[in-house]
Amino acid sequence: MDIKGITALITGASRGIGRAIAWELARNGARRLLLVARDRQKLAELAAELTAMDVEVVTLALDLRKPAEVNMAIVRAWRSYGPIDLLINCAGVAHQTPFLQSKLPDVQEELSLNLMGLYTVTRAVARRMATQKRGTIVNVSSVMGKIAAPTMSTYSATKFAILGFTQALRGELADHNIRVMALLPTLTDTDMTRGLKLFRWVVPMTPEQVAQELLLGLRKDSAEIVVGWQSHLAILCSRIAPGLLDKVLKMASPLSGKSDKSPAWRRAGGF
Repeated sequence: MDIKGITALITGASRGIGRAIAWELARNGARRLLLVARDRQKLAELAAELTAMDVEVVTLALDLRKPAEVNMAIVRAWRSYGPIDLLINCAGVAHQTPFLQSKLPDVQEELSLNLMGLYTVTRAVARRMATQKRGTIVNVSSVMGKIAAPTMSTYSATKFAILGFTQALRGELADHNIRVMALLPTLTDTDMTRGLKLFRWVVPMTPEQVAQELLLGLRKDSAEIVVGWQSHLAILCSRIAPGLLDKVLKMASPLSGKSDKSPAWRRAGGF
């Protein structure tokens, strides 16, 4: 995919990986960025920073858990700014806790944003992409969409689901000339995760590194963009030595040793 001159919509754009992706697209010649997040102030700050770049920036302060508002915003944006060439679903939330201590409201929040929010935006945009017979959709999953780990059961479940959703859409939308891809980052050093030692031996990547890998994958039209050597190694190990991987995950988990009470944490496109 050629980035120059495109219009891209990015959810979860106010921080973390979503913010880094906005910058990377701007640097590589995107013509217009539609930035979506709940935090109106952070969106405005990012838009102000991007004014030095040769890119038009439109901010959409939206709660993706409200389908009616999302659908209306997409309709207005399409009419006002023209077709969307690239959709990047980066918004997400994660709660880390041992399963037996998990709370239903936290699980419902993960499901409503990570899955239903992604579904709502994708449906609104994909239907219009199908009419114009072109477009690219990137769904941000996680390495935990391939390998579930202790204390991250429900978050991992949503990320596994995103991969299944992506694979199904890839087949369904191909006849409409719409490419559907998945981005699988490893632990990423964002403002929401910085200072937390969630899993032993994992070296965080930067949001900028993840964004750069995304652009490489877009240029290659990769179906899945797995970010970081640790992710590649873990996925390979899960295929050839799943028992060994289970033991490593148990040793690395915050549940082992003294770390039996892990803090809840949240992020927008980070892990």
